[in-house]
Amino acid sequence: MGKDAGVIFNIQKFSLNDGPGIRTVVFLKGCPLRCRWCANPESQLAKVQIMNDSQKCLHCGHCRDICPAGAIRFSETSVSADPFLCTGCGACISECPAKALKNEGEMKTVEEIVKVVMQDMPFYEESGGGVTLSGGEMLAQPAFAKELIRACKAEGISTCCETTGFAEPSVFMDVIEDIDYILFDVKHWSIDKHKEGTGVSNEKILINLKMAIDAGKDVLPRIPVIPAFNDSPEDAKGIAEALKKAGASKCQLLPFHQFGENKYEQLGMEYAYKNTAAYHREDLEDYLNVYKENGIDAFF
Repeated sequence: MGKDAGVIFNIQKFSLNDGPGIRTVVFLKGCPLRCRWCANPESQLAKVQIMNDSQKCLHCGHCRDICPAGAIRFSETSVSADPFLCTGCGACISECPAKALKNEGEMKTVEEIVKVVMQDMPFYEESGGGVTLSGGEMLAQPAFAKELIRACKAEGISTCCETTGFAEPSVFMDVIEDIDYILFDVKHWSIDKHKEGTGVSNEKILINLKMAIDAGKDVLPRIPVIPAFNDSPEDAKGIAEALKKAGASKCQLLPFHQFGENKYEQLGMEYAYKNTAAYHREDLEDYLNVYKENGIDAFF
């Protein structure tokens, strides 16, 4: 992958929850984190993947028999494709008699994406919206993300990103140079707990959060509130202190949900939060107040 093309898995129009105004969200594939609650597990690898709809699947085994790479993993209860063996040839998809298989992800050029984004210019102008890069994680494809952001800015489109902030600080600052608004996920204040839940340290993340704020960027920290991970009053206080240290004065709380649970089955992956109850705003009022008591204007 170069700067002129990258792997995406969706372009969502008319979004109202991914930055100011009406926005078109471009979802990039690839993420260095492995959050145990991830709602978009299909976004984690920066390559095309095969997904199986178990409700449609006949379990006939035809996909396994015709796969030239031997990538199909087949059992009486599940069908999945090994992403490291799959070549993306599409034979299993076209040959599936039940149309139960589909690819998740495709190569797109910057030019192709900008053409789609520009279709809704009147809505951006009227609402103060624009384009948002999400994922996955745009920092997993830094050259492509930067080129796409620059191309949108050249067309007068407001730019936003949803990011984990996990990258070398020099790479992070280079990519966000032409970003107008940053939605910055903060998962935990503790290095050890962050590693436990996401697979990586939060050191670079907190450094990059502070650097973005110090650079004068419009940054909104967002906290995904996850059961038994960061949902205690002690966690709220610790995160509030980390935000203040970075120079933030507000944050948005994102209650845990189960919207992505069925995707794990389609990818043949285990889901750590299966059967875990979702959070609602009323469940987190006391948690929210801890932030306010510690100098952070938290909201949903």
